[in-house]
Amino acid sequence: MEGSVNTAAVAAASGYSVQQVRDLEASGVIPAAERSESGYRRFAEVHIEALRAYRDLAHAVGPVEARRVMREIRVLPRDRAAALIGGLHITLDAERAQSRAARHALESIQDESVTDAPPLAGDSMTITELSQALGVRASTLRFWEQCGLVAPDRTGARSRTARVYSLTAIRDARITAALRAGGYRIPDVQRAITALRGLGEVSESMAALDRRLASIADRTLALLRAGTRLAAIVESAGAASR
Repeated sequence: MEGSVNTAAVAAASGYSVQQVRDLEASGVIPAAERSESGYRRFAEVHIEALRAYRDLAHAVGPVEARRVMREIRVLPRDRAAALIGGLHITLDAERAQSRAARHALESIQDESVTDAPPLAGDSMTITELSQALGVRASTLRFWEQCGLVAPDRTGARSRTARVYSLTAIRDARITAALRAGGYRIPDVQRAITALRGLGEVSESMAALDRRLASIADRTLALLRAGTRLAAIVESAGAASR
């Protein structure tokens, strides 16, 4: 698109509505449009490219974060703007690593569950039974509890003297043991456990994690598509400030 165009034309070229273009201009996602003598907005190719970058960026990191990034890369020094964009990739990589760790943990206990008897609602284990089952010390289980990885129930008149591990706590302990055996550090295990809690039964959890990993892949590709346009914005802003 050459020369200057009106709001309707830039909306058609970018896939946004006329009102969305105005809103995105007002929020600083795209540079302020020039005005004709009669007061009408006049846009250029730079606005089209910014809107296309924003579309992919919003898919990758969400609209709130995308608006912030689009505003800041125009005013930050070149090195800081580049670092801001690079940090988005780091965030997605961290999400991917968390989900992969959680999936690895589920895989490690899924084979075991095939031969297990169906669990009963009242099934539970003491700390001694669980430590023996997992091949870890009781002190290790207590350490995992302190880290928030495993949450046993308490029994007895003095509530802090006896630990009872429910099915949920046993699962968390098995996942933790599998990840630690696989070389994962405690912070990595914490992220994996956080990702798994609330996902439900193992097979359902596996499907949910697969969907999450597919979504992260889609978002990563969207961020890569936005990359060239974001780089051009940073370079243009840097050239204008020199």
